[in-house]
Amino acid sequence: MSSTGDKVKGMTNEAVGKVKQGVGKATDNPNLRAEGKAQEVKGDVQQAVGKAKDAVKKGVDKA
Repeated sequence: MSSTGDKVKGMTNEAVGKVKQGVGKATDNPNLRAEGKAQEVKGDVQQAVGKAKDAVKKGVDKA
């Protein structure tokens, strides 16, 4: 997957995770809150992967 694709998927997972956390909090559902937090973290990691790919590509382009 491209760096842009990783970043987009990451932002999507992060946003969906935050919504799940909010719904879990509003409905007093700790399982949904935990699932949302896990998805948010997954999104953060995906974004970091995309940024790392960008950094590697920039490094290769300079060489």
